[in-house]
Amino acid sequence: MGVRLGNWLTAEQARKLWQVPDPATLKGKRDRALLAILLGCGLRRREAAELDVARLQRREDHLAIVDLIGKGRHIRTTVPVPEWVKAAIDSWLACAGISDGRLFRCVCRAGKTWGDGVTERVVWHAVKDCAKQAGIQKLAPHDLRRTCARLCHLAGGELEQIQFLLGHVSVQTTGNISRLPTTPTRCSQRSNCHRTAALSVRRPGGLTTWPYHAVSADLTRVEVLAPSHVR
Repeated sequence: MGVRLGNWLTAEQARKLWQVPDPATLKGKRDRALLAILLGCGLRRREAAELDVARLQRREDHLAIVDLIGKGRHIRTTVPVPEWVKAAIDSWLACAGISDGRLFRCVCRAGKTWGDGVTERVVWHAVKDCAKQAGIQKLAPHDLRRTCARLCHLAGGELEQIQFLLGHVSVQTTGNISRLPTTPTRCSQRSNCHRTAALSVRRPGGLTTWPYHAVSADLTRVEVLAPSHVR
């Protein structure tokens, strides 16, 4: 910990961080949903802050974030949402009474939502405050994106699949963000991988099918999602 480049959490640290917010309070529900999005979906802090409820849509049997506009106006057509992340989002939305507009809102000291969204600074402080309570030093929101990539890889995800999950144009960027080897490793070489589940991703020239493996709620196993197809 403490290194700006290549900083990430272990599965135990990530789990401890996610469990810091009190689920009995409105702010706690929001922060749990926020941390879940960052850890489970690998969103950047701006993407999380600007995420609209309308971007959350069903793709066959699973929730996904669709047509997410990221860095450099690059569009991530489909970002699958693990079930544990969906549960945290559903709890926050139900308690906050949000059905449209920005997914995340400010919560006042009285325990009520206000405004029509949050800024990147709110995301930053939510992560920093939770990290402090978890005893984790010098943690930034982007470190959770790095953590998502690394945990997906360690749990069985292929580098190319993680590249599309994070929305990187270059696979080299994916390797750099979490210090993963950039030489492709076949799925059959990992015991937790299953070729039967796939994520369809729009690429120049059409759709390409990639295996998709979501990190489980305990952040140590792979949950294989059924095939999802882009519109």
